[in-house]
Amino acid sequence: MRKIYFLLFLLLPLTLLKAQDNISIFIEGQNTDLSSGASPYAVNAPSSGSTIDVPFEVHNNSAVLQRWRITRKQLSVPAGWADGVCWGHSSDPFGGSCYSSTQMNTNPWTTPGGAAVLFDILPGEYGKMKPDFNPADGVSGFAHYRYYITNSSGMSYLDSVDVLVDYVAGNKIIKDPVSVTMVPNPADDYIFLNANNNESIQFKITDAMGAILMKEQFISSKKINTSEFRSGVYFISFEAPGIKSFTRKIIVRH
Repeated sequence: MRKIYFLLFLLLPLTLLKAQDNISIFIEGQNTDLSSGASPYAVNAPSSGSTIDVPFEVHNNSAVLQRWRITRKQLSVPAGWADGVCWGHSSDPFGGSCYSSTQMNTNPWTTPGGAAVLFDILPGEYGKMKPDFNPADGVSGFAHYRYYITNSSGMSYLDSVDVLVDYVAGNKIIKDPVSVTMVPNPADDYIFLNANNNESIQFKITDAMGAILMKEQFISSKKINTSEFRSGVYFISFEAPGIKSFTRKIIVRH
């Protein structure tokens, strides 16, 4: 009988973790729950790529407000590889607070718990978690990372998702930084976007509350009609292959 109780004691934390039904973790825009107990999410890093981003949505299915933190654990990572993570509310136009491999200098590592970075996730809302991975030049291999959803004290693991990164080393292509000019700003009836390259760039316009007003792609330049926008502050987020996303502020004034 004592042996049975001992085994139950050992298995209880794992059972509670797997029984967690108040958190769902999805790849952004998908609906397959990857939270604890599901298969790891696997990504093949391009042989000539640089940083690989994997955007997740962490949904609050409970009936109470949550203030989660993220704990990253490197289960198996080739020498020299770097990784970072961004964590923020789904409505945050800047993608939340981002942390580099230099800041994430312990294993495991947990996002800070100060008031400046803890945020409320109400029932039915979700947080955005975006890990990024940068294999070292010439170091091919297979990496295994685990991301725990942690309570506000950082002491309890509530749920988790695993990421597997497979990288075949090659010669990395170092791309020039992408910059986008936006004129006029403040804008009235229109605004022009002009990029310094000839590759496809995806952009997304959100208002101050995080609502998405437009999401399109352009090459080199784009004219946006702002005559229907209310006067106020808006944010344009840009993404392109091989670069980190970035956000700029525009003002519409009629």
